[in-house]
Amino acid sequence: MLLRSRIARTAIALTSLAALAACGEQQSGTAAPAATTAGGQPSPTVSTAASPERNPEVVEAPTPLPTPTVAKTQRRVQIYSGPANTSLSPAPDKGQGSNIVQLNGTASADIGTYVADGKGMTLYRFDKDKAKPSKSNCNGDCAKTWPPLLIKSPGQIYPSGINPQLIGYLERADGTCQVTIAGWPVYLFANDTKPGDIKGQGVGGTWFAINPTGGKTKPLPEVIGMPTPAAAR
Repeated sequence: MLLRSRIARTAIALTSLAALAACGEQQSGTAAPAATTAGGQPSPTVSTAASPERNPEVVEAPTPLPTPTVAKTQRRVQIYSGPANTSLSPAPDKGQGSNIVQLNGTASADIGTYVADGKGMTLYRFDKDKAKPSKSNCNGDCAKTWPPLLIKSPGQIYPSGINPQLIGYLERADGTCQVTIAGWPVYLFANDTKPGDIKGQGVGGTWFAINPTGGKTKPLPEVIGMPTPAAAR
């Protein structure tokens, strides 16, 4: 009897130690042994993880754009290293230009990459202008057909896809400041009415959408040889 009692107490102690070890493993993150059915087969596992409906997939926040820095200053106009990472609200243009100008390199299957303003309107250069030094020869009625892109001082210019060191401005005869790319004054075209229009391309053989390095984009066959508007002569 005494021997049986000792054996029973030993068995109970070992069982208790095994139970404590199993709890310790579960608490430390180790899975407990799998339960089996009466036939020796593994019993069905019931997952304790939350269902996808309760644990929706986490969507990573987009990487914020780097804050542009001032790459160049021309008097009171600052030219930045890239596009603004926040919405911009320039002061109303009262004939002197806006105090914030955006320039965007824009791809075109027809003429190659050209530069557009913040509204998506095509910007042009005029072969009769000069780049070194910068000079505009489009004034008076010409400037009504080809309005110069103006920057109001103090101002900020934010380029995208354009080397900021190529951007500047010149002072026009009327005292306004016209944006330049690689020294070339840039203009809009009065007959372009919506973003992406390039109706001024090749007009008179002297007007071309400007590319990001200040050069001319290739002409469109359908506008080669069009008569030059009187205002552009």
